[in-house]
Amino acid sequence: MSWCRCRAVTFLGPEMASVRQIAEHAGVSIATVSRVLNNDPAVNPDTRDRVLSAANRWGYVPNGGRRIGTYIGFAYTSRTSLTGAFDCAVLDGVVRGADECRLDVVIVNVQRDKRADETYTQFFMRKGVRAVILRTVSESRDTCQKIAAEGFPHVVVSDRFDDPRVNYIDGDSTADSRRAVEYLVSLGHRRIAFAMHSVPDRDHLDRFEAYRAGLVAGGLAFDERLVFRHPSNLSAGGTILTLSQSLPDPPTAICCADPLLAVGAVQKAHELGIRIPDDVSIVGFDDIDLASEIHPALTTVHVYKSWLGRLGVQRLLERARTPDQPMLTITVATHLVERESVARRKT
Repeated sequence: MSWCRCRAVTFLGPEMASVRQIAEHAGVSIATVSRVLNNDPAVNPDTRDRVLSAANRWGYVPNGGRRIGTYIGFAYTSRTSLTGAFDCAVLDGVVRGADECRLDVVIVNVQRDKRADETYTQFFMRKGVRAVILRTVSESRDTCQKIAAEGFPHVVVSDRFDDPRVNYIDGDSTADSRRAVEYLVSLGHRRIAFAMHSVPDRDHLDRFEAYRAGLVAGGLAFDERLVFRHPSNLSAGGTILTLSQSLPDPPTAICCADPLLAVGAVQKAHELGIRIPDDVSIVGFDDIDLASEIHPALTTVHVYKSWLGRLGVQRLLERARTPDQPMLTITVATHLVERESVARRKT
């Protein structure tokens, strides 16, 4: 059943704001509104912010722009790849959620397309976008905070912020990451390695802390030599397996915070004649399609990727319809999927 009860959605009611209405709400002249919307640098910054805030609140879009009531944006930065399995699944959820509400999705690259002389609000208005779902990376998290500071309706998907102005929806990277380690400990593993992205984001850091907490809960000492930080690709996963098994006292299990590292490790094991899970147990994360297609099928922490995108649309509509409502942060639970890549440690 669809969570969107309406057949067609308008963000801000039956009428969209005109330039005259924006001027009245901002307490300025129509000419001033026009200058702000056309990025006139001579406008006083306080006046500009007041006009843009009113335009944001009442849903103005310039003549010739896309209809404000039927378009939302899926915005990403130039460093974010939309070809990865995770982002493809999130985007699929966004599209499905938008389709259920008779909305269209516009994909925009913020860093590439935004002009230096315009605010983010002006940028999105120029694109015909009234509200936006954001995907970012660690190097461009400040972009989300700047958009939030302008008051533009937004939801960040798969990241979290301490900034109270930022709306976000994120998967819980902690509970089941720790559960995966405890699961391995319960099967007799005492040397458990951890593989993570070499450029850690908040999720990977959470998974790393959960790994350490799982070791402590199992009465095991943390060993930095068992932590491997590599780029997120299949080849790096193979490198991690090779390096880990070359240690004098190699680990009997590896927890991977990244799905490609886990899949790459399993593939490399076949090349080296290492039996998974008889010789080494491997746990992955995200539960991408490859996780169930490789042999042996990968035990992994399942993240509801598509649901994150659909929930993002739902939350975005709420924010756009009622901009004065309190900020809301949502954490979506994960769960550990037990398949064939984990076994009890041989004694």
